[in-house]
Amino acid sequence: MSPRIVALTAALTLAASGCGVLPLKQAAPPSAEKPSDPPSSAPATSAPASEEPTATPTATSQDTREALAETRGTEDVNLKVEVVGLNRVKGKHLVVQIRLSNTGTEKDISWAADMGDPTRELGKMDWASGIGVLDAQAHTWILPYKPADFPCLCSDQDRDDLPYFIKPGESITVYGVMPAPSGNPANTTVVTPVGPPMPNVPISDDPPTGDFPDPDAEPVTPITRSILLPSESLDKSEETADDGKDLQVNLSSDVLFAVDKATLTPRAKAVLARTAKLIDASPATAVKVEGHADSSGNDAINDPLSLRRAQAVQRALSAVLTRDGVGFQAKGYGSRRPLYGNDTDEGKRRNRRVTVTFAKPKPAASPDPANDVVQTLAPGADDLTATAKADGQPFALEITGLRRLPGGMGVLTYTITNKGSAEAWFHELNRDDRNSYKYISATNVRLTDIAARRQYLAGRLQVVTDNGVDAYCACTGLSGVRLSTGNFPPGQTREFWGLFALPDDAQSLKVKIATFRDLQVPVQ
Repeated sequence: MSPRIVALTAALTLAASGCGVLPLKQAAPPSAEKPSDPPSSAPATSAPASEEPTATPTATSQDTREALAETRGTEDVNLKVEVVGLNRVKGKHLVVQIRLSNTGTEKDISWAADMGDPTRELGKMDWASGIGVLDAQAHTWILPYKPADFPCLCSDQDRDDLPYFIKPGESITVYGVMPAPSGNPANTTVVTPVGPPMPNVPISDDPPTGDFPDPDAEPVTPITRSILLPSESLDKSEETADDGKDLQVNLSSDVLFAVDKATLTPRAKAVLARTAKLIDASPATAVKVEGHADSSGNDAINDPLSLRRAQAVQRALSAVLTRDGVGFQAKGYGSRRPLYGNDTDEGKRRNRRVTVTFAKPKPAASPDPANDVVQTLAPGADDLTATAKADGQPFALEITGLRRLPGGMGVLTYTITNKGSAEAWFHELNRDDRNSYKYISATNVRLTDIAARRQYLAGRLQVVTDNGVDAYCACTGLSGVRLSTGNFPPGQTREFWGLFALPDDAQSLKVKIATFRDLQVPVQ
């Protein structure tokens, strides 16, 4: 037998199982009443067809476990998504089990492509590779392990004999095996590609129900996505990205310098003073200062100009720091490292920048642990609804939740409803002149802290490729297999989400979504 399907167990002792598989906690026995045709509700935790059978329930089993958390699919609201197992194994792995149910009465629901990892290239989103969890403290999005010969340690439609479609009234259970979040947390946020994240799901250290591939049985690659949480000053003088470890401050060259010059403007003093305060408050001993240009001009102009600008910022910051022991490194990259597309004036403006990177400052005070997760706002709460028109039809917005997560992150959830009499597209969600993501998403959302004069943009999932880094929005996708998500039949309601930085001391934030009016949303 291949070592790949040796089952995970909380202890590294061999059980007398007869077939060399380590049995775990057994699933509930199948119901005595068997349907004439096997239902499509078997947990997808079986071994490959070529291997010996495991202790996993068969296709006649019914997964009736109580859900730990649930949400609904955005594209198809009849898809109910429930976490039925979240188990830490050996103190370092996590087994996540998701039950997918079709609560409709008329049409089948496909699941395989929809549950694939949306941060892979389209066409390679195999299996249930999109099941994951957030490591909030490390600002990391964790996905199932990747073995050498399979897309992931997760459910596979063919191998696990799962139906491609979920029939009305039926369900299937799929799984993913991944690294456990750092810090041994008692709970975590479970993410899937099909609907909003599910925060505060308790992690059990008991063995999971069923047999699962063991990441320690063969070489596997952890698949993680770094989460950047961007924010910017309202005057557009700087944009900050927080990855949980370092702070990256992008200072606008249009504010710091005159055109084609490397001499700091009078206005630059106030902008650099704020950056210097952040460096003073951080444990950083090394600070990188990097100059960047847009695609105008050529390397002979952009390269030396970007270096001189970086050096000017380095000298100015060194002069105003209040603590010793900080070293600087200045470089110029010309136009080779754009953050945004150079096909718009706004993208070019943002690419003309000097980036200052250093260890993230520690928060002045830790938030109350009791408030790490903010409960969903009650439907119908005052002043959390708005209306707008799109494609000739009236649309309604309702904020359904603003949840605070550990690590300075938060999840915003909201519903959009077509109140009209005809089918309509709501393209306003992705009409964003600052959109620099690989695929179209619900990026036209801003959270603003009026007192701090700062606004927060949807988080970025960073994927390193051979050609650099691809950025995906940590929000509802509107392209690929989710292309029709922005298309609403009459009366249809869909829930969207976005991951944002949340300031520790904010009691409420102004929320702007597409063309709807501003809403002041409490952070509870």
